[in-house]
Amino acid sequence: MKKTLAGLAAALSLGLCAGAPASAAAPAGAPALPQNITMVVPFPPGGSNDVFARVLAEKLSDRLSVPVIVENRPGAGGAIGAEYVSRAARDGSVLMLSSSTLTTNAAVQTNLKYDVVRSFAPVAMLARSPMALVVGKDSPYRSVADLLAAGRKDPGKLTYGSAGVGSVNQMASEILAGGAQTSFTHVPYKGMSPALNDLAGGRVDFVIGSFASVASLLKGGRLRVLAVTSPGRSQFYPDLPAIGESVPGYSVELWWGVLAPQGAPAPLVERLNQEIRAIVTDDKMRAMFAEESAVPATLTVPQFADLVRADAGKWKQVAEERHISAQ
Repeated sequence: MKKTLAGLAAALSLGLCAGAPASAAAPAGAPALPQNITMVVPFPPGGSNDVFARVLAEKLSDRLSVPVIVENRPGAGGAIGAEYVSRAARDGSVLMLSSSTLTTNAAVQTNLKYDVVRSFAPVAMLARSPMALVVGKDSPYRSVADLLAAGRKDPGKLTYGSAGVGSVNQMASEILAGGAQTSFTHVPYKGMSPALNDLAGGRVDFVIGSFASVASLLKGGRLRVLAVTSPGRSQFYPDLPAIGESVPGYSVELWWGVLAPQGAPAPLVERLNQEIRAIVTDDKMRAMFAEESAVPATLTVPQFADLVRADAGKWKQVAEERHISAQ
């Protein structure tokens, strides 16, 4: 799956959108569009955020007749790119394609120079996806119930890996611990690859990660999936139970979406929302999302804003209750 994503990223270079006309032929009464749009990805090239951004940029450029250029500004768990966008012009010329990490990172960072709710205008959600609770192939745990029983028997003994403090992997694991009334020991890594390699080698007990990140080790038979994190079973893996079947109320999903600096013109935000909602349901986008075990989302502007606000509050509460801090 990573190979597929990398191939898409290589194929969709910045030049795909650079040749579009410099102004849009908008219908009478339509909101004014900027002469060009920069879509900031606050993560390195090659990951799902970057791949989604490049495909979206190409299609959005076609629909708006405005060049849409992708610019990567990685660092600090997405905070560097997010701060840049929060300070950008409020005319719609700078957008950001980010993910759930925007809200999880904000929950554990006390020195951010932006507010995850007040500094951005949510534009449109692209897709959502469950994650997978995985263990090593030789793990004694065959189900979520087995894992939780061991956790309750000896709180703190079981270890889990993550991509770092404040990552959605950590937060999803801590919600599981809280819901199961136990505790696990967090082992943070600099990225998912070393965490999953240690899981496969038996050096940590479990990881909650995206299906894209665990795909190669699953195919190689080095990991096993115990459950998915979505509220119900995934349409892509109907035979896998949801964690909520063992821990009532448990639900964590990854999401990807587009945001603008707070203060961007509401008519323009609404226009972008309508265009993106049309784009994410076409066959090419559906196929790309399926590579991440994700399904397209068609939320309105207020609905996406509500989601971001709820997520920010949820993760802040988890960080406080589970004593998680990046400092």
